[in-house]
Amino acid sequence: MTGKSIASAERRIRLENKSLYISCVVPVYNEEAVVGPFIAELQKTLSDLTDQFEIILIDDGSHDRTVENILPFIKDKQIKLLGFSRNFGKEIALTAGIEHATGDVVILMDADFQHPIEMIPIFLEQWAKGFDMVYGARANRAYESYLKRHFTRLFYWVLGKITQMDIPENAGDFRLMDKNVMNAMKEFPERTRFMKGLYAWVGYKTMAVPFTVQDRAAGKSSWRFTKLTELAITGITSFSDVPLRVWGFIGFLISLGSLIYAIYIIAVTMIYGTDLPGFPTLVVAIMFLGGIQLLSIGILGEYIARIFTEVKQRPKYLISIKEGF
Repeated sequence: MTGKSIASAERRIRLENKSLYISCVVPVYNEEAVVGPFIAELQKTLSDLTDQFEIILIDDGSHDRTVENILPFIKDKQIKLLGFSRNFGKEIALTAGIEHATGDVVILMDADFQHPIEMIPIFLEQWAKGFDMVYGARANRAYESYLKRHFTRLFYWVLGKITQMDIPENAGDFRLMDKNVMNAMKEFPERTRFMKGLYAWVGYKTMAVPFTVQDRAAGKSSWRFTKLTELAITGITSFSDVPLRVWGFIGFLISLGSLIYAIYIIAVTMIYGTDLPGFPTLVVAIMFLGGIQLLSIGILGEYIARIFTEVKQRPKYLISIKEGF
């Protein structure tokens, strides 16, 4: 047997013997209506699969009774809670959960029931076959608005063109990662994070499993268009320097065009002995170049802002509640 076959056989044995230690990382934000039933159902599913598991819930600064509804479950040793001092965002909440997970595999999922709990055994089956990362791929995005669907498609198309990574368009945070992948994810020091890019960057053997996104059990999504736009900008600036190079190339083309136009003006003046009238042209040119300069400075500013964030070396998050550990 090859080394890969031996590893797969060992995984299969651990899964069948229920000796696999599973960590579930669940970020929550204002989920008071669903978090209790979700924990109960997830706990039941994991109990059928293994004798060792932990559910790490990360409260991302909720303003409702989410924390109060989680605390009664802490009496079970498998349930653990991290409460942030304020809202740091889902990317950071996932990071905190991964950093505190100790299982042989870690499963990332949401608490609103949109990620089907019944997919967990399917993820584990693929892991037992030798895949280090198994992620859920949305079977369709019909539940999303027209604008969001097309914005997402455009974003991933652009990201695929300007980076060297293959980031699946229909993949999200719903996934299983082997301990090797989890340990690799813990090595990233950056504070401004695009988790989907990091999942792709680490590599390893991956497998997509299609699933249908369920309706939210209660409440509304906290993701707004402005948040998605900010995340998209983070993804592009975190994994590509192409925007900086593109505007350098545009600057070269504008300079070259200006030189050619200057030569044309000089030639016409020498031939006809008079200047060409061109006040409107001059105004348009100034406004165009001013706009290009401001846009270039804005793109440069996005990269500088991220450098500024990183060099301050502030903690990625602050924990005000830590129960069950």
